[in-house]
Amino acid sequence: MSAHRFPPARSLRALPTALAVLALVAALAACATAPYTGRSQFILVSAGQEARLGAEAAKEVLAKEKISTDKAKIERVRRIGGRIAAASQAEQAWEFHVVENDEIVNAFALPGGKVFVYTGLMRLARSDDELAAVVGHEVAHVTLRHGAERMSQSLALGLGEQLALTLYGGSSAGAQAFKVAYGIGANVGVLLPYSRTHEYEADRVGLVYMAKAGYEPGAALDFWGRMLAQSQASGGKRPPEFLSTHPATEKRMEAIRAMLPEARAHLPAKGRPAPAAPAGTL
Repeated sequence: MSAHRFPPARSLRALPTALAVLALVAALAACATAPYTGRSQFILVSAGQEARLGAEAAKEVLAKEKISTDKAKIERVRRIGGRIAAASQAEQAWEFHVVENDEIVNAFALPGGKVFVYTGLMRLARSDDELAAVVGHEVAHVTLRHGAERMSQSLALGLGEQLALTLYGGSSAGAQAFKVAYGIGANVGVLLPYSRTHEYEADRVGLVYMAKAGYEPGAALDFWGRMLAQSQASGGKRPPEFLSTHPATEKRMEAIRAMLPEARAHLPAKGRPAPAAPAGTL
């Protein structure tokens, strides 16, 4: 039986400072609330910082990816994106870009309103309603500030690791073991499940946005059904859901089906025009 190893005295002296930093972080982040859903959010990053980081990342994407010059594709994405951005009533520097890559079925949004849609996804989304389901989801990620939450979680987890290293010393075997265990616990227990929360939340709010913009929310089921069929046909394997950042497609479709009545309540009355794209939308 080995004797318990206490933290060195110098580390104990540093403990109050580390705890004070963590307490300050928690206090600063206590008041954020997600729109529509009312979920409490842990956000340390200001909206301005978030937008600047998103703009920097967008420049890298624009420089790295092959951006489409197909006028029809660009007009389709900007038209749908502009209407959904207007429906969200969020003041962002909205930009909607098409990435020319038929092999990738994907779309993503960066903080500040930069949305990228791959042509591979556009081919799968057969109607404007189906494409609106995807764009609405991405716009919702922006308005719900999911990027800021992810960054804040990473910052907080980094502070937690630093606190542990302060207590146990960076070069000890105990500290190294703690770093390994902390990495597993943080990623599986905190970050990935939270990503699935973000995905379901973006589905819910995105359906509301697309309905407000005049698109039929039920088209989301058509799109995800086609995604599921394509995945099954290709025999593609995916990790277990608890180790994935996205919900299993079947579960996602089940959740969307339950969300449809709420979303359809926001469809414009017959004869009422859909909202126009905000000025400056690209």
